[in-house]
Amino acid sequence: MTPSLTLVCQVPQLVDQAQRISEQLGIAMSKRIPEQAEFILSLNESGLSLCKPFDKSVGDLCIDFTDGALTWRRQHGGGTGQAIAKAVGLKQKKQLNILDATAGTATDAFVLAALDCKVTMVERHPIVAALLADALERAELNPEVYEITQHMSLHTGSSIEFLKQCEADSFDVVCLDPMFPHTGKQQAQVKKSMQFFRDMVGKDEDADELLLPALNAAKYRVVVKRPRKSPFLNNQKPTLSQEGKANRFDIYVNKGMKG
Repeated sequence: MTPSLTLVCQVPQLVDQAQRISEQLGIAMSKRIPEQAEFILSLNESGLSLCKPFDKSVGDLCIDFTDGALTWRRQHGGGTGQAIAKAVGLKQKKQLNILDATAGTATDAFVLAALDCKVTMVERHPIVAALLADALERAELNPEVYEITQHMSLHTGSSIEFLKQCEADSFDVVCLDPMFPHTGKQQAQVKKSMQFFRDMVGKDEDADELLLPALNAAKYRVVVKRPRKSPFLNNQKPTLSQEGKANRFDIYVNKGMKG
């Protein structure tokens, strides 16, 4: 966690909620933006967001499952023909029980939940988990979105430890999307809000340790999202790979889904 991070709340009606969040995260709460703060958490009527308060070129990062882009993708994005849906095997089986062990901003988790999967999310970074929890809470205000997020649950803590505690075949599919650094052309294509998100969260240096316990926890397959030209996770060749323009899905099959 960023040691100097402060939760800023300037809305009197939300002070009690802000106090609870600050206590959960173990960070200071203030009604004012601290001088020279690189990052802050901001709580207002729109929800909880991560901000760079003195960099006007960067937008705030708020996880919002009612976002227009997610709504379009849910309604017109191709259903089970989407890359993540094909990777987890939704063409072969419906209503999968999925573990998203590196939830992040949960875009893929929400897409899968919208396709009737049950999705358990694990996020170890407490700030990201707080943003996710806030997004799930705000989703209750939108009946159509809330119907989807009811298929999503969130656990805060180490993904490696969570996986090690899982019994064999606990989930149909385990999805892994470790944080990786973008450079050059890739960096230029990443939204500025996501750039500073990556700067704060950092790279998952222990990502290779996820694969073995994930394979144990998955009944059918483990799906690993990687940059298109990056090495295999834990240097272990997958059963097959599904390539896109910037990313690829490496698929490790434990058992066929047909039949």
